[in-house]
Amino acid sequence: MARVLSGIQPSGNLTLGNYIGAMRNFVKLQHEHECYFMVVDLHAVTVPQEPEALREQSEAVAALFLAAGIDPLKANIFLQSHVPAHAELGWLMTTLVYMGELERMTQFKDKAAGKEAVGAGLFTYPALMAADILLYEADLVPVGDDQKQHLEITRDLAQRFNHRFGDCLKIPQPYIPEVGARIMSLDDATKKMSKSNPVAGSYIAMLDSPDVIRKKISRAVTDSGREVKYDPATKPEISNLIGIFAQCANIGVAEVEERFAGLGYGPFKKELAEQVVAVLEPIQQRYKEIRESGEIYDVLSKGAFNASQTANRTLTEVKRRMGFLLPPGQ
Repeated sequence: MARVLSGIQPSGNLTLGNYIGAMRNFVKLQHEHECYFMVVDLHAVTVPQEPEALREQSEAVAALFLAAGIDPLKANIFLQSHVPAHAELGWLMTTLVYMGELERMTQFKDKAAGKEAVGAGLFTYPALMAADILLYEADLVPVGDDQKQHLEITRDLAQRFNHRFGDCLKIPQPYIPEVGARIMSLDDATKKMSKSNPVAGSYIAMLDSPDVIRKKISRAVTDSGREVKYDPATKPEISNLIGIFAQCANIGVAEVEERFAGLGYGPFKKELAEQVVAVLEPIQQRYKEIRESGEIYDVLSKGAFNASQTANRTLTEVKRRMGFLLPPGQ
C-alpha cells in the first residue's frame, strides 16, 4: 500500500474547514493506504504558545482524530514531539536548505508580517516539515494550497540529498482531494476558514455547541439579493455557504440550488445550520467519551512506538550516508 503522512497543528480550535478539507479525507485514506497522522506540536511552538493551552490542544486534536473516525488499528496517531527523530532530521535538513529558499516561503512572510521580532524556528519551519515527510518515506502528502510550497521544498531537499549522498529518500507526491479542500471564512469568503482567525464568528469550530453553530450561520455574511445560486465570481459569500451545505449533506451544488430555488437566504441558512449540526454532533459526543475514558493516551503511546520504528530506520540511514559515526549495532 502507498504510505500517507499528514499532520495538524494544536493551535486554536479545529474548524469545520479542518474536518471537511483534511480529517474527513484522512478517514477515507486509512482504508486504502498505510497512514501516519500526527499532531505537529513542534511546529506549533514556532510562534508563542501558552504551555497549558498547548497541552490541552494537543490532546484535543488527537482525540478529534479518533472522534472523526480515524481507527488506531488502521492508522498511526501520534504526537510529533513523541518521536525524537523529527527534531534530529529537521536539524540535518537545515544544513541542506538554502537561505534564499526559506526567504521565498510565502507562509513565513505572512506570519512574520508586522512583527518586531520573529523566531528562527518559524524561518526554518520548512526544514522540519521536510523531515516529517521524509522520515516515513511517504508516497502521498495531503496538502492545501498554503502548503504546496512546503511540499515542493521537501521534494527539492530529498533530491538534493539523494544527488549528494546516494538514493535514500523517497520523493513524495501531493494528494489534493477533488472536492471539499477549501472552506472559506463566514465573514469574508476571500479568506480561508482558519482556526487562527481572532474573530470567533468567522469559523465554525468542531466543538461548537449546536446553538453556537446556529447563531454563527445565521450571522454569516451573504451577498446582495436573496437567490441561492452558486456563482463564486459574483456571489462568493453565498457560494461558500452552498459549498458547505453540499459537503455536509453529501449532495451536489446543483441539488442545493434546486432545493432552495425561490426560498431566499433565511430558510437556506436555517437548514444549513441543521446540516452542520448533524455532521458535528456525533463527533462531539464521541470526543466527549474519548476524553473521559483516557483512551487517547494508549493510542498515542502505540502510535509513537510504531512511528518511531519507521522514522528511526530512515534517520539511521541518513546519518550513515552523511558520514556520522553510528553507535555499535547500527
